[in-house]
Amino acid sequence: MRKKSLEISLQGIERYVPEHPALEQYETPANIAADLLFFAYSMGDIEGKRVCDLGCGSGIFAIGSKLLGASEVFGIDISKKAVEVAKRNAESLGVDANFLEGDVKTFNIPCDTVIQNPPFGAQKRHADRPFLEKAMEIADVIYTMHLEKSAPFVEEFISSRGGEISHKFTYEFPIKRTFSFHRKEVMKFRVNAFRVKVIR
Repeated sequence: MRKKSLEISLQGIERYVPEHPALEQYETPANIAADLLFFAYSMGDIEGKRVCDLGCGSGIFAIGSKLLGASEVFGIDISKKAVEVAKRNAESLGVDANFLEGDVKTFNIPCDTVIQNPPFGAQKRHADRPFLEKAMEIADVIYTMHLEKSAPFVEEFISSRGGEISHKFTYEFPIKRTFSFHRKEVMKFRVNAFRVKVIR
C-alpha cells in the first residue's frame, strides 16, 4: 500500500469526538498518522509485528498498522465511546483489530511496536507520562507524539528509562474547536514525534 492510499483510507474513518477536556483525547489527522505509520513501516517496525496504540481514540494507528501488514494490533482507550468508534472503523475497513476499554496502566500484553498520541499535558501536567512508562515497559520500539515545548522532559525521561531516540519529527498539529474554552475554529500546535529504541 502506498502512503497516499493509506492516508485516503484513514481519512474515511469515523472521528471520535472527545467527551472530557481533561483527558485531551484529540484525534490525529489522517495525513500525520499516515506519514508516521509509513515511516514506521519503512523501518521494519510494522509488517509482521504486533503493534499497540495506547489511548487509541478512533483506532487510527492500530487500523493503519494492520493495513500495512501488522500481524496483530491492539488499541486501548479509557473511553467506552472511543472503543466503540474504533471497532466500527475497523469493521468498515475490513480490519481484524483488538480494541479494549481500560486504563493504559492495566495493559500488559507485550508488543513489538507501540505507536501512540498520548495526552499533551496542557490540561494536566505530565499526563503523557503514564503512556510513556507503559510503552517502554511493553515494547522495544516506540513512536510517540508530544508537544514540542515538552521535548526536554520527554527526552530526559526516555534516556532515564534506558531508551534511545533514533529519529525526531515535527508536525503542525491542528485541533478543531471541540469544547467551549476553545476560542478558535482550529488551533495549531507544534508537535514532536519520536522513534525510540528501548535497550533492555
